[in-house]
Amino acid sequence: MITAISWPTAWGPPLPGKAVSPQSRDGNRVAMSLLGVGNERRSGVMAARGLPGLDWLNFFVANFQTGFGPFISVYLTNVGWTQGAIGAALSTGTIASMVSQVPAGALVDAMRSKRMAAAAAIAAIGASALAIALWPNFLAITAAEALHSFASAVLGPAIAAITLLLVDASALGERLGRNARYAAIGNAMAAGLMGACASYLGDRTVFLFAAALAVPALAALETLRKTDRAPVRLSRTASPPVQAPRADPSWRFLTDRRLVVFAACAALFHLANAAMLPVAAAAVTKRAGSQAGLVIAACIVGPQLITALLSPWAGRAAQAWGRRPVLLLGFSSLPLRGILLACVADPCLIIAIQLFDGFSAAAFGVLFPLIVADVARETGHYTTSLGLVGLAIGFGATVSTTLAGLVADHLGVSIALLSLAAVGICAAVLVWTLMPETKVVAEE
Repeated sequence: MITAISWPTAWGPPLPGKAVSPQSRDGNRVAMSLLGVGNERRSGVMAARGLPGLDWLNFFVANFQTGFGPFISVYLTNVGWTQGAIGAALSTGTIASMVSQVPAGALVDAMRSKRMAAAAAIAAIGASALAIALWPNFLAITAAEALHSFASAVLGPAIAAITLLLVDASALGERLGRNARYAAIGNAMAAGLMGACASYLGDRTVFLFAAALAVPALAALETLRKTDRAPVRLSRTASPPVQAPRADPSWRFLTDRRLVVFAACAALFHLANAAMLPVAAAAVTKRAGSQAGLVIAACIVGPQLITALLSPWAGRAAQAWGRRPVLLLGFSSLPLRGILLACVADPCLIIAIQLFDGFSAAAFGVLFPLIVADVARETGHYTTSLGLVGLAIGFGATVSTTLAGLVADHLGVSIALLSLAAVGICAAVLVWTLMPETKVVAEE
């Protein structure tokens, strides 16, 4: 839906004793309108770069979310859990995450204060980390995994909604890029710090550290109290902002072709992407021997650094060029990475190739909330729409690891990687042929 624009038309009064022709008046009007647009663009960019509370919120959220990655398996193995029990507990979290996506998004849409939704989710994730650290029994771990999954499904859309409330539409792409940058930096730093905690202080301290990080995240969120009264920014106009639209009780927004196609593209992207590093990591482990841990760590941290560097650029490019070109660039790097990983055995080259993952992550990480904002910000179902696309992402990622594992077992790692690359090509072709441009034309 194209947002109506009320361009600024005020101009100064004529000089005393000097007549002003209609042509001159029209020229003044155009000139002042252009000046207004320029000032507005500058103020929008300043808004994108001038929200340190939002920067720190994304940083600390990424910090404590990192603790729920591979550290859980290591911790539970060391306290005596069998692989079957670990798999069952982690599967509970996976299922809960997928089931929670749409209800969590709808809950954030329904809540008047997006900040309170984020605060409740942060507190719940901190409680989950504390439960894992203190009570490593099956019931407590399973409940903590389920709670963490639902809270995470609330937290992501809540932060996206807070961003939409704080930042003008003309600067939304760059602001989402900054969000992704600080999240990537948080992931990289937390991985190193938590790895050091696990090595020197024990595996349990990882989750105590993760729980403690909820406190600075809540402190950063507290600096964003003005979002409780902020209107939704639908366009970069000089007129008063539009008040938040009421959610349409119907589900007609589900029939929007742009949302359906983007969800399909996202599902294919993660079907190709989710298993690529795990499959390559299995091969690296056999070739690199005792250095395998360092290689895998570099394969994780390297792309995070690339994501941190490129995410703001991806946001600016999406505002300048449109969404489709940036999305195509990100999707195209995925099959290239799969083909190269299938052809290379040297661990150092694998680390270099894995850097392409940072470019894909920067493009998709920024475009995901931005495209959904283009499509759904005026419907009152923005975070519900995020949840729907998140469900598609979760489905693609879950199927990816299962199918790629089966192909690797029966046909080999190279065939599995080439198969994932083929799916990535299908995703890029789908973007090229069916995905429409969603950038609001009036932003130009």
